[in-house]
Amino acid sequence: MSGNLIVRSRVPGRRVDLRVLRRVVRVLMGDLLRRPGSDLAVYLVDTLEMTQLNEKFLQHQGCTDVITFDYAPTGNAGALHGEIFVCVPEALKQARRFHVTWPNELVRYVVHGMLHLCGYDDHHASDRASMKKIENRLLRELGQRFTLDQLAAPGGQQEN
Repeated sequence: MSGNLIVRSRVPGRRVDLRVLRRVVRVLMGDLLRRPGSDLAVYLVDTLEMTQLNEKFLQHQGCTDVITFDYAPTGNAGALHGEIFVCVPEALKQARRFHVTWPNELVRYVVHGMLHLCGYDDHHASDRASMKKIENRLLRELGQRFTLDQLAAPGGQQEN
């Protein structure tokens, strides 16, 4: 994949192996979504930062799991250009609720954000169902290629 990829964690106290996450995102963009040449940034953030983003840019109260900013020119159907903000504490909370690991839930949020960048929407029930089906398929494919729980490896990178 040519283009730029930035993966950063701004969550103190939660170790995430950013090398593994970068590989996951590259496979998702290149092999699975076929969007080479993309310029993408993925930021792992805490509840406070996500709440501030949600309230400032979306005018929604409180925290959410993932927010995507699409910077692609209108009508661009090729490379992705944007930022994905993922709330790690929300992934922890929802992972307990759905009985999955938090790294799996975190990758689900990245997949969800990238689908938004690909033009998928989830404002209506039928769109949500369609998007969820694709999200589940992509997550399964990533799970076959990676041990997603390695994202939580004790020696995982936490650098910015």
